[in-house]
Amino acid sequence: MLKKTLLIGLILSTTACAELQQIAENLPEIEQNAPLGNEQIANGLKEALTKGIDDQVQKLTQKNGFYNNPLVKIALPEELQKVENVLRDIGLGSLADKGIEALNHTAEEAVKEATPIFVNAIQEMSINDAKNILLGQNNAATQYLEEKTNTELYNKFKPVIENSFAKVGANEIWSNIIERYNNIPLTNNVNPNLTDYVTQEALNGVYKMIAVEEKDIRENINSRTSDLLKKVFALQD
Repeated sequence: MLKKTLLIGLILSTTACAELQQIAENLPEIEQNAPLGNEQIANGLKEALTKGIDDQVQKLTQKNGFYNNPLVKIALPEELQKVENVLRDIGLGSLADKGIEALNHTAEEAVKEATPIFVNAIQEMSINDAKNILLGQNNAATQYLEEKTNTELYNKFKPVIENSFAKVGANEIWSNIIERYNNIPLTNNVNPNLTDYVTQEALNGVYKMIAVEEKDIRENINSRTSDLLKKVFALQD
């Protein structure tokens, strides 16, 4: 009887150990699939936006960050496209190219002012904001950031771009271009507000690149470079 009792106890003990071992082995998966709290979801969205700023917006501040990026390269406004066409027709295409390049260089300087403004907006994200963003469109986080920062960024960008026009020589280049064009017979004089135009185009470029990163994180599992990003965005897969 004693032997039988010991045998049963041994079997139960072995079974319990096996079950504990199985639980231990499955623990990472259990933790991975555990429900996320509201704070974790919010932190995941904040991390995604921060990643977009670090990976994409900073690239725009580099030399030719706008000019060499077809997604955000600043072209001429509609009223100046006729100027460009005429210049190219009379053999001054290189001057037009210099003018376009100068506009793009002015935007690089302005974007350097964006990061602290973005950081503040990200820190202010509420739990309700995060829930709506997570289940929203592929650019919902970018739209949130644009809504929170557009006015402040515009006001910050514009004086920087005004100064940058002189710094990169854009004022001189465009004064020469406009003067040349206005002296061509049978053309109507132009006097565009390039500062306002480039400011808005720089803003558009910033938000576009953040949206690119957000879309990638939402659609590409390999772009979720932390456990938190993987867990949070798995909820919207």
